[in-house]
Amino acid sequence: MIIIGAGLGGLSTGCYARMNGYRTRIFEMHEIPGGCCTAWERGDFTFDCCVSWLLGNGPGNEMHRVWLELGALQGKQMRHFDVFNIVRGRDGRAVYFYSDPDRLQAHLTDLSPADAKLIRDFCDGLRKFRTCLAAYPFLKPVGLMSRTERWRMLASFVPHFNVIRKSIGVLMTDYSAAFKDPLLREAFNFILYEKHAAFPVLPFYFQLAAHANLSAGVPEGGSLGLAASIERRYLRLGGEIAYNAKVTEILVEDDRAVGVRLSDGREFRADIVVSACDGHTTAMKFLGGRYLNEEYRRLYTEVIDRPGMIFPGYVALFLGLRRPFPDGDPCTTHLLTDAEADRLTGIRHPSVNVQFRSLHYPELSPERTTVVYATYFSDVGPWRALNDAPEQRTRSRGGKELHTLPVRRGRAYYEAKHQVRDTLLDFLDQRFPGLKDSVAVRDVSTPLTQTRYTANHDGTVLGWQPFVESGETLEKLVKKHGPTLPGLSNFYFSGVWATTGGLIRAAAAGRHVMQFVCRDDGRAFTAHTDDTGPPPTHVVIPVGPHGKDASPDERTTGTPPVSLHVR
Repeated sequence: MIIIGAGLGGLSTGCYARMNGYRTRIFEMHEIPGGCCTAWERGDFTFDCCVSWLLGNGPGNEMHRVWLELGALQGKQMRHFDVFNIVRGRDGRAVYFYSDPDRLQAHLTDLSPADAKLIRDFCDGLRKFRTCLAAYPFLKPVGLMSRTERWRMLASFVPHFNVIRKSIGVLMTDYSAAFKDPLLREAFNFILYEKHAAFPVLPFYFQLAAHANLSAGVPEGGSLGLAASIERRYLRLGGEIAYNAKVTEILVEDDRAVGVRLSDGREFRADIVVSACDGHTTAMKFLGGRYLNEEYRRLYTEVIDRPGMIFPGYVALFLGLRRPFPDGDPCTTHLLTDAEADRLTGIRHPSVNVQFRSLHYPELSPERTTVVYATYFSDVGPWRALNDAPEQRTRSRGGKELHTLPVRRGRAYYEAKHQVRDTLLDFLDQRFPGLKDSVAVRDVSTPLTQTRYTANHDGTVLGWQPFVESGETLEKLVKKHGPTLPGLSNFYFSGVWATTGGLIRAAAAGRHVMQFVCRDDGRAFTAHTDDTGPPPTHVVIPVGPHGKDASPDERTTGTPPVSLHVR
């Protein structure tokens, strides 16, 4: 089996393929594993740009078993903050989105007594949803379930039918519009850091409930550490990886995928080819647009380019600061004025999410220093209009081809990046005096940076959007055909382009695609957890109001982190 891409989807596919006896080789154009789940070094600082919460990093659900099978969490500390996100309004007022429904209800009611009924309704739904997570299927694709298994799955959802029906049937934009308090009316849309205009209430419940159940924290070692752990699991299982190896074509003979051709002209043959890289690149470039039935052709040539059909990219500012900033919170979404937003190229919604990232991953920066990570959803178009160079370029260095080296993009592009940097620095320095003077290193990335490193279409980090035409069409096609293309045998999709959602979906996709492969080969699928390391440990870190948000008692009473043994 040849697997294209060493992101989490490709690594997961490789792990499950080895567990089922397939010889595997992964081709990855970058020099490191992880794809979008990555980090990089600047001086003494490691800038981690992916995991802000990891669904399934705690037990009590099928997501957790996937991570343990992949060796992703063993021996690591899982960190959980008691606040999922803070949303700070333009007037300085703040909403603390505790994932615990009792604390959340008390806090929100204190902010707006006039909204007590709607607040109680939301928190009651969250209480019910916490018990629902164990029923969500991640281990086996619905398309492969027997009739008995489907009935059993549906029966497990019966006790939760009303909360699922209500929460999936109303958009959060509509739900939040009923709040009387203007800050709550806006803040609820930003619970998940950015505004997801097409999301119903259900995914908000899902993330908050997982967080409340200690299954949406962050793993010690961060994003690249997570990818490296899965890479080690894959290599221990006997898999092979070729880095700096860029696939340019999937070889096809007699309507069967038979191998790949690399950018240097070399060809490699295999019985099965799995693409766990960008879906658009795979369908339209590697395969030249062949094997697309009417639904797939429309998906990849029309729907994909319509607004809101794939997740947008990000603009990110990283700062390495020489000193600590104790008033910095793990995660805050700041609502911006139009004047502030106008200076941020490509911004989709007037907000910026600011994380004091060294609270998540203290091991990734020196003692008594700080890492700040400021991001916003960004459309790729405005950045593409400023770019006068290829979005990706292959060059030789030291006798080997490299595919992710920097590209000189032109003055207008760099001026826009500098304006973003300076705008966000000024914004942060107003809220944390002295921050600008303490900057040791900085870095700015755009959706085109994402394209350079991963070749993802339009710089997206998550691919298809759920709850809209694109994601729903894909789910129907996968349920009907599997993660394949009609008419092309021995070929499969994996990763985020074979599903909808984040890292856990990418990881589960590897498990799912191997179940389809095993079915097609007449084999029984098998999987087992990695027993080479101890179970993960868990710690809960209090956030809570401080400074001007806090009462006098809260300013003088600190609560230390609580270590937990979670089974």
